[in-house]
Amino acid sequence: MLGGRKQVLVADDEANIRRVISAQLQADGHEVHEVGDGARAIEALKEHHIDAVVTDLRMGTIDGMAVLRYCQEHCADLPVIMITAYGTIDIAVEAMRLGAFDFVAKPFDLAELRNVVGKALRTSELRTRDVQIEGLGNGRYKIISNDPAMVDVYGILDKVADTTATVLISGESGTGKELIARALHENSSRKDNAFVRVNCGAIPRDLMEAELFGYERGSFTGAVNSKPGRFELAHGGTLFLDEIGEIPVEMQVKLLRAIQEGEIDRVGGIKPMTVDVRLIAASNRELKKEIAAGRFREDLYYRLNVVPIHMPPLRERRGDIPLLVEHFLGVYAGRFKKPVSQLSGEARDALLAYGWPGNIRELENVIERCVLLADDNTIRLRDLSTEVRSTAGAGASGAGDDDDDSDPTAVGGLKGLVRERTRALERDLIMKALDQTNTNVTQAARLLKISRKSLQIKMKELGLRELNQ
Repeated sequence: MLGGRKQVLVADDEANIRRVISAQLQADGHEVHEVGDGARAIEALKEHHIDAVVTDLRMGTIDGMAVLRYCQEHCADLPVIMITAYGTIDIAVEAMRLGAFDFVAKPFDLAELRNVVGKALRTSELRTRDVQIEGLGNGRYKIISNDPAMVDVYGILDKVADTTATVLISGESGTGKELIARALHENSSRKDNAFVRVNCGAIPRDLMEAELFGYERGSFTGAVNSKPGRFELAHGGTLFLDEIGEIPVEMQVKLLRAIQEGEIDRVGGIKPMTVDVRLIAASNRELKKEIAAGRFREDLYYRLNVVPIHMPPLRERRGDIPLLVEHFLGVYAGRFKKPVSQLSGEARDALLAYGWPGNIRELENVIERCVLLADDNTIRLRDLSTEVRSTAGAGASGAGDDDDDSDPTAVGGLKGLVRERTRALERDLIMKALDQTNTNVTQAARLLKISRKSLQIKMKELGLRELNQ
């Protein structure tokens, strides 16, 4: 299916630095877009599907902070990495409090930069498994749900949001655990301070301690400058440790001490630092099973599980599906400037019948694709993904809404059928995207969320190059 290399935007007004960074990232297999100032960075963000941004903090009139603000407004999930001179580290730390993913101080070590970019890309990929939309609606805590199980969750939020109690949120990927963590923060007296999120599954095991607690200059190879950890950055605010079950057992002892004592030790540091942090953790694993298997400390579990909140999967709250569909229709119809406003009865029945293993995030992705490719104001059964259509039943796929009744054995077996249908689907997606963008390959690639080069290669494979002549 459609796919491509990760695309990284590098913005710096020093050409030599841009070249060095770009050469390293290209050697790592990424596609790199180089620009020399903030204005060009914003234009590149409009033109390409960027997966991560590396930007200098100081770049004249439109600087790295302006790029960060643009990303927060238009692509909130996009990780932005700041490059800064040592003298402006305080500003870089403030940028992280405002939403930057991380910063690298000049002079920087290429190995450190590679680690930060790799971590940003892994975090971005993992974030797509959970719900990240800021404010899913006008309901309680900006969450769309009338389900009784969620009403119980609201009751817990009412009682514990404005406290310092540690909260452990459990639930499958895509159920909205981060939305709950943000609701706890934004409805507390800490709301004006930092909300710092760490996806523990995106951090290499050997870098976990430095990531959480920071490090001093020279404490290990590549530590060319001192750097605060996530606990320091969250001082006075909230630290959200997502996928807490991924933390190595040897690090869990240090984490437990930090929670109990309110003190941390930087790697290579000589004295402890006091931190005031409200801790929220989340996991899609069953931590009691992890304890039984020896992968998670029981004392840490009970220290985290002061207030447990369980997020039910979407298949257990099907009454919320129409509400969520209505919301996502409004979001993406507005974003793509298309008049899509309703579903056919068969499409609605299929959405209600489907099991949603990817939960709310999967539903959002399905609606986004349907709005993008819909021919008029109605989403029909044929517009849905193959997985969702398969739940509609044989009787739901006739009479013009899905005209494919072929026998798999007639196309050289199941593998042959899969290849043919995949090819047909890719061709249809590309043709519709090109039609939506008046055959602008760059814009079409952006809509399809692949690189321009990947789209050109795919067009050549499918015999579509003439559409761009």
